[in-house]
Amino acid sequence: MIEVWILAFALSMDAFAVSIGLGIKNKQDIKIMALKAGLFFGIFQALMPFLGFLGGIGLREYIQGYDKIVAFVLLLLIGGKMLYEAFTENIEEEIAQVTNKLLLTLAIATSLDAMAAGYSLHLFSVNVYLSIFIIGIITFIISYIGVYVGKSGGEKYESKAEILGGVVLILIGFKILLF
Repeated sequence: MIEVWILAFALSMDAFAVSIGLGIKNKQDIKIMALKAGLFFGIFQALMPFLGFLGGIGLREYIQGYDKIVAFVLLLLIGGKMLYEAFTENIEEEIAQVTNKLLLTLAIATSLDAMAAGYSLHLFSVNVYLSIFIIGIITFIISYIGVYVGKSGGEKYESKAEILGGVVLILIGFKILLF
């Protein structure tokens, strides 16, 4: 079950980095923005791994014997993408006005990686529903905090969160492949 907690933390780093950007640009009530960011990101970070898990079940018969390699490659690609984004993107410059439509778009964009990571859940032999709940709650909390970090001048933490999340996902991928 520790893998699920680590996975939840790593997956939430995308949402954390974006939440910092939201906090930096936020002109609304900070409590409302933090709650909205937590809800949007938490719900989608929980939904997408579940969809990935279901997709993995459907593909299991076709990739049986290769499932650890597939999970490793997916987590390696996701982690690598997060590392790349940490060094190339600057989210606070991209946010002009924080609307619900923007939050929905950001929630979907940051959770697509989680869909691919959800495929690996069947390799952990854990309760999937509890795992999805943990991923959603952790992302809610991390995103909520991220808005406050951004509000208090958190530009310097934004890329560090992406780096940490990327490295952790790559390490989880290696654990799946090797053990």
